[in-house]
Amino acid sequence: MSRDVFSRLAPFIRDYIYRNNWSELRPVQVEACRVIFDTPNHLLLSSGTASGKTEAAFLPVLTLMMDDPPASIGVLYIAPLKALINDQFLRLDDLLKEAGIPVWHWHGDVPPTHKQRLLRNPSGVLQITPESLESMLINKSRDLVRLFGDLRFVIIDEVHAFMGTDRGIQVQCQLERLKRFLRGTPRRIGLSATLGDYSLAEAWLAAGTNIPVSTPKVSMGNQKIRLSVEHFYEPEEPEEKEKKPGTRGQEAAELPPASEAAAASAATSAAASAATSAAASAAATTETAADADSATEPVSLTASACWEYLYARTLDRKCILFTNMREEAETAIATLRQLAALRGTPDIYHVHHGSVSASFREAAEADMKTAPGPVTVGATVSLEMGIDIGRLERILQLDAPNSVSSFLQRLGRSGRRGNPSEMWFVCREERPSGLPLLPYQIPWRLLQVIAIIELYLKERWVEPPVRVNYPLNMLYHQTMSILAGAGEMQPASLGQQVLGMEAFCQISPEDYRELLHTLLAADHLQLTEERGLILGLEGEKIVNNHHFYAVFPEEEEYTVVAESKQIGKIEVPPPVGERITLAGRNWEVMDLDFKQKMVFTRPVKGKIKTYWQGGGLRIAGRVVEGVREVLLSERDYPYLGPGAAKRLQEARFVSRNSDLAQHQVLPLGGKTLCLLPWLGTLDYHALMLLLRKFCTPVFDIRSIGGQAPYFILVRMGEGSGEDLLKHLQQVLMDVPDLQPLLSDEEAMEIKRSIEYRTPKFDRFIPMSLHRKSVMQDYIDLAALSRSVMSWSCASGEVGS
Repeated sequence: MSRDVFSRLAPFIRDYIYRNNWSELRPVQVEACRVIFDTPNHLLLSSGTASGKTEAAFLPVLTLMMDDPPASIGVLYIAPLKALINDQFLRLDDLLKEAGIPVWHWHGDVPPTHKQRLLRNPSGVLQITPESLESMLINKSRDLVRLFGDLRFVIIDEVHAFMGTDRGIQVQCQLERLKRFLRGTPRRIGLSATLGDYSLAEAWLAAGTNIPVSTPKVSMGNQKIRLSVEHFYEPEEPEEKEKKPGTRGQEAAELPPASEAAAASAATSAAASAATSAAASAAATTETAADADSATEPVSLTASACWEYLYARTLDRKCILFTNMREEAETAIATLRQLAALRGTPDIYHVHHGSVSASFREAAEADMKTAPGPVTVGATVSLEMGIDIGRLERILQLDAPNSVSSFLQRLGRSGRRGNPSEMWFVCREERPSGLPLLPYQIPWRLLQVIAIIELYLKERWVEPPVRVNYPLNMLYHQTMSILAGAGEMQPASLGQQVLGMEAFCQISPEDYRELLHTLLAADHLQLTEERGLILGLEGEKIVNNHHFYAVFPEEEEYTVVAESKQIGKIEVPPPVGERITLAGRNWEVMDLDFKQKMVFTRPVKGKIKTYWQGGGLRIAGRVVEGVREVLLSERDYPYLGPGAAKRLQEARFVSRNSDLAQHQVLPLGGKTLCLLPWLGTLDYHALMLLLRKFCTPVFDIRSIGGQAPYFILVRMGEGSGEDLLKHLQQVLMDVPDLQPLLSDEEAMEIKRSIEYRTPKFDRFIPMSLHRKSVMQDYIDLAALSRSVMSWSCASGEVGS
């Protein structure tokens, strides 16, 4: 332990360290203390999950608070999840109960009596969500000086979850608005386990201040990582087989004989050679997860080989099974629960995502923490955050994660208390019937897994945050929020405050004036006789609804109830008699109340069916480039299981024999073209727009489809692939600015194809600004042009 740093901590903190038998301060804690004690800078802490970041932030901050107690709330802690606040509240309360420094938490589930005590005696540490802070800025505007006047520190947890999002812009705006009520500028501390380019995170953290940011480079030592990737063909359901087109969604790889497949599946548990990768700041040893696996039950060759594999690997561990969508988590857990019932093993399964009721989520978290035996929780992003769920032994991922950042967050949930981080990937692919079209012969999800792993192991690359130039959703929200808190403002004063915030520095006064005129016409705003602005009647309806505080899109949801207990929520109301899956169990719909949006059910056994709509996924261009590199490479990856290794070799064989990775335009025969743009999701959809708008009338294009962001299939009535490419290149040379040519519907279609949900307040924004935001934030015409100009078309038909 660094005696110098330890001796500078407050006595009650030193006592706490001794009582809890800490042998030393961790490196991140030592470095944080040095920055907070010896510099006036903001602090950005980026280190692995369970590395002690939270304590690193609070130990020096609380020491300074003891030395010089603030006259108001001294520390504002902002977190993205209520569960994270509750978790940290208990940890801090234990630390501070003998020091006389109160810890307050404030969100929708906190009792009013607790909030009233804080309002009477503002002091100590306040833990809050952005939504509750927004409410406070509007409804407690007269108390803000008393509550926050002597604020010293702002701690933002899970910084990566805010950056590049509307909630992140909301937090930045809130901190800038708070400055008007403070005596000084509080120092900011950002915490994250997943950051790539530190300079971007530092700029985000310091926005609106002139204070530099210190980011200590903390070595985590030699971290051991266990990885395994396996591939399975999925059998078709009979009804799916009947209605599926013969060339869509299928993979062309010769299936091995049953005996060979059985041997390959069972061999996944055998030991494999280790791979070692060194990083600039920390070494990480990578080995196949199968090296440490004790599950030797052979995989069945029945219709559920993938699920048998997952069942065997979750049977004796505490695991999280991550999926990319809620319906996949539901399907996975319901299937594993059915397998357990067939095998006579205990029901150890839970589901954890935003549509499952809080009681079910809390039961899953409690089981993970306290159950003596194995537990498996199917989850989405809800468990990526640093909620303490005890000693987690294994992470599994169904199909490819959407980003390197997500991979790292999920991997970091295991490997605590000195154990290696361990993650098993299971990639699925539909079993082919016949010979599919060329792009369907490539296992894109498997390649994406490998690309994501390699980008981190070899380059330590993580997606940079998205810079939004025209955050119109937030422009509306903050305009209404500021005016609601102030009551009345002159238009010039309102514009100066709003456009003076860092988030809106790219918005021109003319564009803001257009927004205000639109809101006046819609009665969201009104002009007083003194020419001041106040909320209009329609604006009051929106702002006075508690849903206004949240900036993420709301889903129209129906509450599912069984025996008076809330199970969770679904988006689409099913008909009476239908069976649905929620919280990993099956329910039969007995009755519907459309007015109250209630679905009454009873528990049943039966077929799995989910009721949520899908959403858009963003995959970075660098990840897609990584997929191409994997396809072109001859390298073997030691973490691949037999099925995955074989499937990779088949894909490479197809690629070599078709020039798939050499040309971007491939004639498939019969006037069908395959375009392989090797671009990220944003550029992929921009390219689709150009094809529809400028190429369809010229070449009598009959259909455009594909799989974002990997390939586009074009069925032409006239012309050749070479003709199409030349025309597309000419369009990009002739149209330097697409905005004047973009229709309202085309602009909104681009946003719909990329956003998971339509931004909440988009419907109040004039279309002229929408078109401008699409060109600013969704289409990079210059980058797309540079890419397309280098494309080539295969000289002959590559076939199917």
